[in-house]
Parts: sequence; C-alpha cells; structure tokens
Amino acid sequence: MSDAPGVADQHEPRSAAEAATSGPAAPGPSIRSLTTVDEMQEASDLLRDVWGGDRNTMPAPLLRALAHSGNYVVGLFEGQRMVGASVAFFEAPARRAMHSHITGVHPDLQGHGIGRALKQHQREWALARDVGHISWTFDPLVARNAHFNLRVLGARVTEYLPNQYGPMDDGINSGDESDRVMVSWALAAPPAPTPAPESVVATVAVPHDIETMRRDNAADAAQWRVRVRDAFLGHLTHGLVVGGFDDSQGYLFVRR
Repeated sequence: MSDAPGVADQHEPRSAAEAATSGPAAPGPSIRSLTTVDEMQEASDLLRDVWGGDRNTMPAPLLRALAHSGNYVVGLFEGQRMVGASVAFFEAPARRAMHSHITGVHPDLQGHGIGRALKQHQREWALARDVGHISWTFDPLVARNAHFNLRVLGARVTEYLPNQYGPMDDGINSGDESDRVMVSWALAAPPAPTPAPESVVATVAVPHDIETMRRDNAADAAQWRVRVRDAFLGHLTHGLVVGGFDDSQGYLFVRR
C-alpha cells in the first residue's frame, strides 16, 4: 500500500544526514513491537480508521502471523494509548532487505515528527537483523511525502509502478488510480544528495496539495495523475533517473 498521508514531515529542520542517523528532534510517542492478540486488533482498528472506509486494511490475524514469523509489526504509544502502527516484512533472503508496507498515525499527531522517529526505529531494527535496505512505496502526487523520502531521508527512487494496487476503496485513495513510486533506503550509506542544478536535465512538477484537490476537484486531480505518470515513465524510458526532489520544481531527473 504505502504510508498514509500525514505520516511524513513536511518540514526539514535538520539535515538529511542527521535525520537518517540520529533520533527524533523532540520526545514523542514510544515505539515497540506488538505481541498480543489484543494489540494486533487495536492496530488493525487504528489502521482502518486512519485509512478510512469500511474494510480492515490489515486484519488482526494477518498482523499476528507477520509478527510471529519475525517481521516488523510495531505500535506507537502515548502512555497506554496506541496512536500509530507500522508493518514491514522481509524481502528475498539474498537481498538482505525489508519492505515497509503500511504506516498509519492518528490524525491528531500527523506532522509532529512521527515519520522521522518511525524511520529511525525501522533503521535500528533492520540493522540489528543484518538488513541493509528498506524499501517502500508512496503516491508520487503527494509532495510532502516526496520531500520527506527523497530530501530528508535521502532514499533513492527505483521504480514507477502504474496502478500498483489496482482500485482501492479506502477513504484516502478511493476514486483514484494507485500509482506508486518505489524507493530504497540504504541504511549504512550517506543519504543521496539533491543534485546540483547543472546536472538536472528534466523535472516533473506535482501539486502542492493533491489531497485537497481530490476533495475539491477530482477531475483536475485525475489529470495530474495522468500527466505525472506519462512524464515520469517517459523520462525513465529515455534512460534518466530521479536524482532528488525540489519543493518548487518537483522531481529532478538526471542522466544515469
């Protein structure tokens, strides 16, 4: 699926290197692995509420199975109250990688540094298990998530995936196609720097606030989807790669 909107930080108060290798800027919710059936159900209910819709995004039995088999299933807590949850699973053994599938944070806490704290926790958890990369997907139209993933964390774009999950009936994605960008975060490497202006050969702009546009003008949002997809895939087909993201220009493409 991908991380829910609002999980990533829109601002960058510290350098990308600090964000990737140090703890959160301020104390926040505690993060710990989930172990009990009741915790799995609470996490499942929370993810359903964050993503909206009537369907359980991650049923409790599935969370229980993933956790029991050694995968990453954590909750974010304020005291005894669960305010967020995140799920990742291991990729093929030879890749020494894991895929972060879904993260949801209660709306009251979105945009308060939770994304940075959670990625740092994932990083430490993965490194302790000899995992060198974490991958995840995000909607390329959500500018703040592109900023966080590419500028703050310094992750690298590896794929553009048109309509990756097919039709989705949750409250965030309903009515839109589920295009996603796949990124890979090398946990022991320096963050990928934003390319110098002279090395940028093409850009792909995205809306400043696609969520509001989807609510207010779904037709315009759908046109943005097609426009970004066509431009993105066209540049990739011609051998360019995404070198970074700029808040005013959008995705920055450089020669391979």
